[in-house]
Amino acid sequence: MAKVVEITKEEIEHVALLAHIELTEEEKQRFTEQFNEILSFFRTIDKAPVEDVPPTFHVLELYNITRQDEVEESLSEEDALQNAPKKERGYFKAPRIV
Repeated sequence: MAKVVEITKEEIEHVALLAHIELTEEEKQRFTEQFNEILSFFRTIDKAPVEDVPPTFHVLELYNITRQDEVEESLSEEDALQNAPKKERGYFKAPRIV
């Protein structure tokens, strides 16, 4: 069985420091308790008997629901550039960036 990991107040302070969050002593204590409670839920889930359950990609029998690609005629150069504010030699012309 895996080692039981507990979150300490110092770890909460470290995360708060990294996130640039100021926490009161009460908040640090509350977050420590809440994180440890969450971890205990994961320990409970870890005890579930899953040896005979086949691995699945998704819990539902979903398949790719996107449409198939269909080859269609492309826009002509003239149609593609018809709304371009500036064009040059068959291309969109953009402002020069220095």
